[in-house]
Amino acid sequence: MANHLRFVGRTVMVQNGNVEAAYGVLNRILAQDGVAEAVRRSRYYEKPCRARRRRAFEASRRVYCAEMARRIAFVGRSSRQDPWLGC
Repeated sequence: MANHLRFVGRTVMVQNGNVEAAYGVLNRILAQDGVAEAVRRSRYYEKPCRARRRRAFEASRRVYCAEMARRIAFVGRSSRQDPWLGC
């Protein structure tokens, strides 16, 4: 079971007995995967209407963040032409 890709991706090695650092790395990995949030959400029953609202909000936030990141990347490009050449 430990050779399964899902578990290999979440494997953290403890180096020099430093368990606290390994625990922090594991928490970061689980937070990026959304495991802790899924466990927190499944602790209590979520009404279907609230689940739809939450999923719609998360989707709209993903779209907004992706669009904002695209705009920031566009403005931050160093190779773009100056729109106001004479000024």
